[in-house]
Amino acid sequence: MPTYMDMHDLPGVKAEDVAGAHEADLKVQGKYGVDYKAYWVDEADGKVFCLVEAPDKETATRVHREAHGLEAHTLFEVKPGG
Repeated sequence: MPTYMDMHDLPGVKAEDVAGAHEADLKVQGKYGVDYKAYWVDEADGKVFCLVEAPDKETATRVHREAHGLEAHTLFEVKPGG
């Protein structure tokens, strides 16, 4: 299954808010065959990054949309390095 890294531009973001959004993703992801693996928050620059396995980009986005409405501004398919 493809792996994606997404990026959200969220000025003023707080780590505790992202933790809640991630929990919402985990509650929704199973019905779409998606697995949100990890996330990172950069409060100073207002950025959030999510690592997710999903059948395709749209399905990864659908989970965010349904869970909390915070869709990523960019989404890249990534492959593990050696």
